[in-house]
Amino acid sequence: MFPPPPVVPPAPSPLHCSQWELDMDLRHHIQHCACTCNHMGYGNYMDYQTTCLSEHGPPVRLINGAIRCNGQARTLLATAGSISSSNSSEEVKAVLEVRLRPWVITCLACLLLTALALGVGWPLALTSSPPPASPTGTLEQRLDIVRRILSEIPLIDGHNDLPWNIRSFVHNQLVLFNFSTDLTEVEPWSRSNWSHTDLPRLRAGLVGAQFWSAYVPCGSQYGDAVQITMEQIDVIRRLTDLYSRDLQFVSSVAGIKEAHRSGKIGSLVGVEGGHSLASSLAVLRMYYSLGARYLTLTHTCHTPWAGCCVGQDEQNDGLSHFGSLVVRELNRLGMLVDLSHTSVRTMEDTLNVTQAPVIFSHSSAFHLCNSTRNVPDHVLKLVALNGGIVMVNFYSLFITCNQSSTLQDVIAHINYIRRVAGEDHVGIGAGYDGINLTPRGLEDVSKFPYLFAALLEDPEWNETRIKKLAGLNFLRVFSRAEQVRDSWSPEGPAVAEELLLQRPPTECAPES
Repeated sequence: MFPPPPVVPPAPSPLHCSQWELDMDLRHHIQHCACTCNHMGYGNYMDYQTTCLSEHGPPVRLINGAIRCNGQARTLLATAGSISSSNSSEEVKAVLEVRLRPWVITCLACLLLTALALGVGWPLALTSSPPPASPTGTLEQRLDIVRRILSEIPLIDGHNDLPWNIRSFVHNQLVLFNFSTDLTEVEPWSRSNWSHTDLPRLRAGLVGAQFWSAYVPCGSQYGDAVQITMEQIDVIRRLTDLYSRDLQFVSSVAGIKEAHRSGKIGSLVGVEGGHSLASSLAVLRMYYSLGARYLTLTHTCHTPWAGCCVGQDEQNDGLSHFGSLVVRELNRLGMLVDLSHTSVRTMEDTLNVTQAPVIFSHSSAFHLCNSTRNVPDHVLKLVALNGGIVMVNFYSLFITCNQSSTLQDVIAHINYIRRVAGEDHVGIGAGYDGINLTPRGLEDVSKFPYLFAALLEDPEWNETRIKKLAGLNFLRVFSRAEQVRDSWSPEGPAVAEELLLQRPPTECAPES
């Protein structure tokens, strides 16, 4: 007498394949691999078919040996495609043995592992000892690691707008400004959403070097932009001198390293906006002589020689011939070319003509937030080829395209740029004191260590990568710019002296 046939339970309700989160690399491998191996229980190409993997993730394998994709069940025989309805039962049995063997082995392995886990885990659960610590340690342990790292490598922030707030709040009168105090307790700073910086918080944030922005509004273009820029460079230098116990004015890689060894915060100048040149290469050279070490080619306005990220201007969307001379002169001086705020075409044109690596002093990834202030993927790849760096901004509107964001949202941009451009091409350019919507967990300059501590929770991040992000990547870029400057032989091309007569876009009507 034969035993009764086994009872096959009914197939479960359709499950959409996208509910499975399969690693993209593994998905691509299974989709294209011609082998018959079981790929860690996820099946193979013949099991899964291209459409299920590419559009909806891995299928659901049913208990009766069928697979479910897009809600449609197919037996393994049907996926094989090599057995017709006229095949003999022996052929069917042979194919089933080949197809089901990996599945049976996988199930037996799972049962064995489950039994082992129960045998080991149940006695442990009865003990009163606490669970083992996370491999990444506690927050305080990770912060200790960050403190050690930033004692070895300077944390370099690419952009801070404190000088403009000093102008706005106290009219550059430093006698009315106490940088050593907690400004969260001092008006008008305490009432401003734009204030995130003072010496106590810089120290708490373990900042090793800070680029202070010599910013002037676009409304000064064709007017007093040069004068205001000079005044902003002046206030940066006077602030550094006045608080020389904590700050040290620097203008080179060696200066940054020396200040860090001395326990001081290296203070650097970045001129934010090409309109500050008044289309004069002589003015650019004077800014360099005063210590400025990067020029942002545009701000939120086009210049007569470069297009910005705001608005469209077919005649002025990229880099003109004179704009190419500006980039060439920056290379010759050893002054960094900053492409934050520029149009995509200006980015592309600049990357085609520069001899030195470029920086984005405070920009993020366009793929995650489609603000025109962010960097699109193809430019990220060009920056990698150029050897440059994108320094991630913390402004919520550039991080989430919304008014709120978190520390984890900033990390998403860092990780994205690292994946697309590479770990050697990402840095930090928070933009504090020039933004009024900061991420939760990164409210001011004191919070930098928490960013790195959070990164250390991710197995993909280690001390070497943290050091690159914090400062080594920028030091490499700055060093290369200095090398390009030093390789410019005295017998080479002469100093650019070409003039560009700039005029306002609209002329005033003559007086009657």
